[in-house]
Parts: sequence; C-alpha cells; structure tokens
Amino acid sequence: MLTTHIGRCIFFITTSWVLFGCSESLPPSVHQATGIKIGEVTDSEVIVWTRLTRNAARVDFGAPVPDTLYIHPDSGDLVQDPIWPATPSDWIPVVEYPEGATLETIEGAVPGMEGEVRVLYRELGMADWETTQWDAVNPDRDFTKQFHIMGLRPLTEYELRVEGRAFDGVSASSVLNGNFKTAPLSEELTRVVFVATTGQAYPNQDAEGGGFRMYSAILDLSPSFFVHTGDILYYDQWAKNIDLARWGWARMFSLPTNFAFHQKVPSYFMKDDHDTWSNDSWPTQDSRFMGDFTFSQGQSVFLEQVPMGDLTYRTFRWGKDLQIWLVENRDYRSANIDPDGPEKTIWGVDQKAWFMNSVRESNATFRVLISPTPMLGPYNEGEIDNHTNIEGFFHEGEEIREFLSSQDNMLVISGDRHYQYVIEDSLTGIREYATGPSTDAHARGWNASDIRPEHRYLNIVGGFLSATAERLEGRPTLTLRHHDVDGLILNEDIHVAE
Repeated sequence: MLTTHIGRCIFFITTSWVLFGCSESLPPSVHQATGIKIGEVTDSEVIVWTRLTRNAARVDFGAPVPDTLYIHPDSGDLVQDPIWPATPSDWIPVVEYPEGATLETIEGAVPGMEGEVRVLYRELGMADWETTQWDAVNPDRDFTKQFHIMGLRPLTEYELRVEGRAFDGVSASSVLNGNFKTAPLSEELTRVVFVATTGQAYPNQDAEGGGFRMYSAILDLSPSFFVHTGDILYYDQWAKNIDLARWGWARMFSLPTNFAFHQKVPSYFMKDDHDTWSNDSWPTQDSRFMGDFTFSQGQSVFLEQVPMGDLTYRTFRWGKDLQIWLVENRDYRSANIDPDGPEKTIWGVDQKAWFMNSVRESNATFRVLISPTPMLGPYNEGEIDNHTNIEGFFHEGEEIREFLSSQDNMLVISGDRHYQYVIEDSLTGIREYATGPSTDAHARGWNASDIRPEHRYLNIVGGFLSATAERLEGRPTLTLRHHDVDGLILNEDIHVAE
C-alpha cells in the first residue's frame, strides 16, 4: 500500500480502492454574489471592482427587514417617521430587528468573506490571458478589491475573468466573466453611444424576479458606457450605521438585473445626496437623523463600493467628437442654509477651476457636462439644494451658466429630478436634459400640466436618456433620446455641429 500526502489530507492507495482522511476540513469556498463592476474606462485603462461573499446568493425576497423608529424630540416616544422626505436634525433613529433576525439574515443580505481575488483579461479572440497577482480583499472595506489595469489598446474589446479563492494555494472557487470596450483615441472618428439615469430606489423595483426593467432595454442599445448620475440608492430611512449602509449596496447589486448588467457594460458612477448621506445633505451639517452613520462614512463607503480613483470629479474623452465631464456636488459644498453670494459654492474653488480650464483646453466637437443636480430651472419654490433657485446657489449657478454659454456645442445632462425634461435657458440658449428616474414608480415631483416656456419636453415618467455621437453625411451629430423603462423612445433631440 502506498501512502501519500496532499495538503493536509492523507490518501491510502491500494490496488483496488482509495481510502482517505483529513486532519482539517477542505478549504471553504468563496463567492461573488454582489457581482463585479467595470469602471473608469479610458483608451488604455480600466478599474475592475469585486467583493468576496460567504454565500453564493443573496438572502431572498420575503426575509425580514429592520424597522426604523424615531425618538420624538418633544414627547420622547418611539414613533414612525411621519414627515419624509424631510430629514429633521433632532429626530433620533432606533433600528429594531424582527425577532431572530440579524444583519446577515435580512432580505438582500450578502455577508462578506476574507480571501483573495485576481483579474484575468485578454483581447476578444486572443488565446492567452494577461493576469493580475492574487490579492486579498479588505475586510475593513467590506471585503472589496479594485484592480487598476493599464496598458490596454484603444477601441478594443476585452473579456474578463474575475476569480476568487479562500486563501493562498487553493483553486478559485468563484469565477465571474465580463467584457468591455476601451475608448477610442481623441483623434478617432467613431460612433459612441452612452446611457444615463438617476433615482434607483430598492422599493421601486419593476422587473420580474427582482431588479429594474430598464437594464435589459439599455443592453439592447449596446452602449459604449453607462453613467449613473447619483442616487444609486437611498440611505435616508434605513442606513443608520455603516453596516446597514453596506447592506444597502449588497442588496442593490445582488439583484439579478443589476448583477448581469454590470458584467457587460463599463460604468462611470456619480453620487448625490441620498447615496452620500441624506436628503439635501452637506459636509458640515449637524444632524442626528442618520444615527451613527456619518457624512464622512458615506463618502468613504461610496469609494469602496464603486470602481473609482480618489477624485470623484473627472473627465473622459471618447474620440474626436465627444468628451464628458462628471462633477462632484456633495464633497465641497457650502451649507445649503448659508445666504447666497460669491463665496457660497457647490463645486468648490479647485473643482470649478479644473472644470473651466479643462473645458477650454478640449477640442472635442461635443462637450457634455453631466451633473448630479440641475443647472437650469427654476424649480419648485423653496428648493435650495442646487444651482437653479435664487434661495440656493444661484450666484455660482450664474457664473457656471455664463461660462457654459460661451462654449460651442456644449450641453448639460442632469440627474436628481424624478421626471424627464429638456429645458432651454432663454438667456443663454443652454440645453439641459434630465434623465428621469429608473422606474415609473419613482416618477414624481412636477405637475405634468405645468409646462413652462423653457420646456422643450416634459414627461413624468421613469426610464433613461441615451446619447449617440456619430458622423451623419459627414457632419458631427449628437442625438439625445429619452426612453421609457422598456426602451421606447419618448423624445428625440438632434444637435449638429457647424
């Protein structure tokens, strides 16, 4: 009889059978139940995000969820919040779990797990893989890992394999596949299609089996990239500590539609108030409404949950005819309640200078500012969270609008609004396109009959905005289309460069 050792197991091999025994159990499996995200793609780089999980699937629909009550500031009683969407600073939350439920057993829970991950990538059709080193996920960052891959070829399709294993020396127990295409060089003439949306609320899912119908419709367009303009999820009513905030990301991106979509389309993620902290929030805000979850924690959780570098404002070039600017509207803003004037800001001095300088330096035919909040208006009376109304950040808004109007072939795409519109500013001629929210159930916030002179299109509906940059009969053209949640075109606006 031959005795041999493999790892910690002893195998006894006879002529007719194999007997074995192990001093320890086999290594545990790891999974990637919250999927992968492909982000920040350029003509030569990409960032790939993943997270290791203990289980292969999320806790399914129908499991219990925590209930959030509030200590009434006057009576001291525990009450339901009766005044949403307001975020009163003196209401103190108390999170109660149903009997027997924990953070790991509630609906959508996907507990993380330690282990190692790596990314394999190759040009589509090539035989050999390039590979990163195995690297450990970070338990302090929700068991996530991001790989910044450089040296890619422009305008090239790549396929990915993201592998996970429990620890050094064992085979991968989890493999997810993905694909993306790099951006063209700045002088390249090529057709580019991108899509943008906002307002993705977990309770408003509309896809059979869980998730959002719009993702299937977006895939039908074969977009070059996707922009989520912010409000990717809504912390306000449930993220009263950092663990619950991370639970929100896990339950959102383990949904079937979201999971599948982000394997196939590279994304640029932006944040707004609800996926930073709370409604209309700013960095120095003093509020007890979010419990133990702080504004700074919200900033750090966002950076751990999406593929992104250190700066949340950036610009990307997609060939000769298109460049986009993604701006940051939370991290640098003054207090909303401050009186307006030259010093009051949403963008901050450095970001504003970067934006104006980089726009001036660009020779792209079409230049698109993508903002988490509107630049044009006015909107509902009393709104002070954006650049549009006199009571808010109007002074800085006027400065930016004046600059935008001095630029040829420049327009604005906005998130935040829970309805679709095209607005043309009567003074500057600037056009702004609101993407609208992800679902019809989320559509609200404006009276459909209140059509103002500045409205070129208005629809209280969910869906998304697509933009196509291409040459038609030799002329540079940018076509923007509003779609419903199933992809039906509701409005079309064509810009032709002179």
